[in-house]
Amino acid sequence: MDTANKLFDFIEKCPTSYHTADTVASRLSEQGFTELDGEAAWELKDGGKYYTVRHGSLIAFVYRTPVRAFSIVSAHTDTPALKLKAVPDVKGKYAKIGVECYGGAIHYTWFDRPLSIAGRVAVRTDTGAEIRLVTVPHLKVVIPSVAPHLNRTVNSGFAPNPAVDLLPIYSLSGDGSVLDKVAEALDIEAGDILSHDLYLHDGERGVTFGKDNELLLSSRIDDLASVYTALEAFLAADATADIPLLALFDNEEVGSSTAEGAASDFLQDTVLRICADRNIYRSAVAASLMLSSDGAHALHPNHPELSDPECHPILGGGVAVKYNANRRYATDAISDALLREVAGKNGLTLQKYSNRADLPGGSTLGSIATTRIPVLTVDIGIPQLAMHSLKECCAVSDIDAMTALVRAFYSSERKLVK
Repeated sequence: MDTANKLFDFIEKCPTSYHTADTVASRLSEQGFTELDGEAAWELKDGGKYYTVRHGSLIAFVYRTPVRAFSIVSAHTDTPALKLKAVPDVKGKYAKIGVECYGGAIHYTWFDRPLSIAGRVAVRTDTGAEIRLVTVPHLKVVIPSVAPHLNRTVNSGFAPNPAVDLLPIYSLSGDGSVLDKVAEALDIEAGDILSHDLYLHDGERGVTFGKDNELLLSSRIDDLASVYTALEAFLAADATADIPLLALFDNEEVGSSTAEGAASDFLQDTVLRICADRNIYRSAVAASLMLSSDGAHALHPNHPELSDPECHPILGGGVAVKYNANRRYATDAISDALLREVAGKNGLTLQKYSNRADLPGGSTLGSIATTRIPVLTVDIGIPQLAMHSLKECCAVSDIDAMTALVRAFYSSERKLVK
């Protein structure tokens, strides 16, 4: 229960990628890490603990000289969601909120649930625009379903139209704007909101369930469970000669091709700055290993036919290593072997996951990031059900297993297989 409650506490603090980066930054600061300005020159000290933030992304590391290699763990801070439009108010018989789809959510799971609003807002001040994070906990909105009496085919297949079906009710009155409530939460005038990146999110706390409360149900398990376990392991790991580095990227759910995504120069630029020399950089990258941590599809209890008959993980079976012939996952024989050496020495069990050959899955940030920084990478994940649903499911023991594996990885010396 302690593991589940700590994860639920973390997820509650992280309704958006911006809040996730801020929550992680606060935890790092409490542990003695110093923030580095991405626009300024860096002066790094041996043994120094640092982090740098780029919007909803964050990279942290412990600097050690000489720079020999990096032990990198990556995860993503964003999740499929509904984003408020630039002009969010939809007037009519009811006041509604105009939204756009961010990422590939299972949209029917968003209906008939109390939803909250959170994100970042650009605020006018006397000294210029200022970015502030905001949550609006006292405002709940709901996307109502259409009753089966009015939609006789609702249980035969329903594809929600985002421009019609996904608009939540904000008020019975057409007066005012939803941004009035956002301004109230920030204690400012609504007219001082210059711009915003606001999202709907599930504000209900996760729960454990099952005979022995061995399972957990929560929003944003993909990929906040990976962020949480990576952060816990990063802070608890024992020192080695390698530089431990935690890389958390925004925008994975929309392809990563943004200024702060895994396809950006954020990781490459950070590693280059740490190395301070191109030759050192090339040598260190060649000796490094990255774990790309994201969710893995567990064998579904009602649809086992959707999984590969042999190469599938189950809930509670431990961390899954992910493979794909077309390199949607970055795992290869070398990176896989290196991780299995770590797991074996620490008594940890690894499962294997491949998609059914006729059901291609999505890619992860590992295969994207390595196009910018050519580091050996193995894709891993916590097995889960209902990925991209508003509520996702995994096993409590797999949260502990991922934390243990990542801590062992950060704490281990390794010999590169040739």
